[in-house]
Amino acid sequence: MAPPSRVPCTCAAAPDARQPRKGSFLTVHHLDQLLLVCSLVLLVAVAAVRISSRSGLPSLLVYLGIGIAMGQDGVGDIHFDNTELTQVIGYAALVVILAEGGLGTKWKEVKPVLSSAATLALAGVAVSVGVTAAGAHYLVGLEWRQAFIIGAVVSSTDAAAVFSVLRRIPLPARVTGTLEAESGFNDAPVVILVVAFSTAGPVEHWYTLVGEIALELAIGAAIGLAVGWLGSWGLRHVALPASGLYPIAVLAIAVTAYAAGALAHGSGFLAVYLAAMVLGNAKLPHWPATRGFADGLGWIAQIGMFVLLGLLVTPHELGDDVWPALIIGLVLTMVARPLSVVVSLTPFRVPWQEQTLMSWAGLRGAVPIILATIPMVNGVTGSRRVFNIVFVLVVVYTLVQGPTLPWLARKLKLGEGAEAADLGIESAPLERLRGHLLSVAIPGESKMHGVEVNELRLPAGAAVTLVVRDGKSFVPLPSTVLRRGDELLVVATDPVRDAAEQRLRAVGRGGKLASWLGTDNAAAGH
Repeated sequence: MAPPSRVPCTCAAAPDARQPRKGSFLTVHHLDQLLLVCSLVLLVAVAAVRISSRSGLPSLLVYLGIGIAMGQDGVGDIHFDNTELTQVIGYAALVVILAEGGLGTKWKEVKPVLSSAATLALAGVAVSVGVTAAGAHYLVGLEWRQAFIIGAVVSSTDAAAVFSVLRRIPLPARVTGTLEAESGFNDAPVVILVVAFSTAGPVEHWYTLVGEIALELAIGAAIGLAVGWLGSWGLRHVALPASGLYPIAVLAIAVTAYAAGALAHGSGFLAVYLAAMVLGNAKLPHWPATRGFADGLGWIAQIGMFVLLGLLVTPHELGDDVWPALIIGLVLTMVARPLSVVVSLTPFRVPWQEQTLMSWAGLRGAVPIILATIPMVNGVTGSRRVFNIVFVLVVVYTLVQGPTLPWLARKLKLGEGAEAADLGIESAPLERLRGHLLSVAIPGESKMHGVEVNELRLPAGAAVTLVVRDGKSFVPLPSTVLRRGDELLVVATDPVRDAAEQRLRAVGRGGKLASWLGTDNAAAGH
């Protein structure tokens, strides 16, 4: 199209606001269509979570299905093949997902299993990569580079997928803590391995690769812990003018840790997870609101990422890769994962029942499919086949393992004898009064049920000022008996704020005899 002729004029004519400028990427009309499609996808995805929770299937399969249905082989007929954009968006989504996971990780559960989880995330990954790569090479016939890429890609586990099917079954803290910490830790070494195997030229000697991995992990860990500590210190000592700013600040600090770690040539993924874990255990103001905000962002990241991956895959091209994916997945599930668990956890004397469950609970989710785009972006020979194999493997074995996990947990008798649910406590600072307002929710399994207000034995300077029960509020008497579902408002002066919260949590775990049972000391230790 020829450019319009210039007309001499002493004044510039205003352009028609209704006409999009030449070369504009997105018009208001396109924005309207995009918002409509995105909102409908989100609504369908939210509704589908209800279906997945009843069926026991991880919701990631539903999101992938939505993307496939919108793709070129589905009803939407959308042609999308931009692997580089998918990788960039996938990385951004993983940062949010890891931040959300770190914020929800309880240090009291992770601390006892930190060594075993780290061993499983490092030595376990090495065993899994080697065994899976050998199976892919000798049984499927892939060349060694492709085999090692697949072995590295599928060695990363996804706690979100695991707990989405186990959330209805209470498990021992050691199992949940190990699985959660492993999923947060093993993303970092796996990403480094996949990038190394996908780089043009010969793969470096194993000892050089191990040294680089150790250095990147050390840099990422140092930056993550430092950023998390500085951020939590700042948020505790600086009163923000609005409660809605705290969730934004927390997520911004976590993302800062990722960016700083990546720019320093360290592991940004480990940095964001550790920074978020520090923030999540720092008793920050308005914590339930921050947790809810992060949880919502995590859901959006998962939905968007999996829908995009569903768009990227071409279903009619998967036929030739089904059998290779089933064979490699069988090696991974029945040999590599159990062997990595046994090698990593036997020195820590983990019971065989827990090792069995953790072997079967190595679900693959977001990370493997995203990592499978790295060799595609780098132009590795056969990378499209690698992506297809990983996609089929993740879908098929999630369908197999997901619904059977609750059954296996019950058979191993690991879903019994759960601890009482912890209290939900939100703290709002009262700066002018030098105090804090604690909002305490009593869950159904809390041993605070049946305890009188005076039996809480709160420290001097703290008092229960209001009880909300069945939608009605009243000022309690010392003899008022607390019930399940009650919400308490506790006012505490600044010096006794932590002691008051520790006492409330102790009574929630041990009842009115908390100090007799040693629960006070346990709470203080956490």
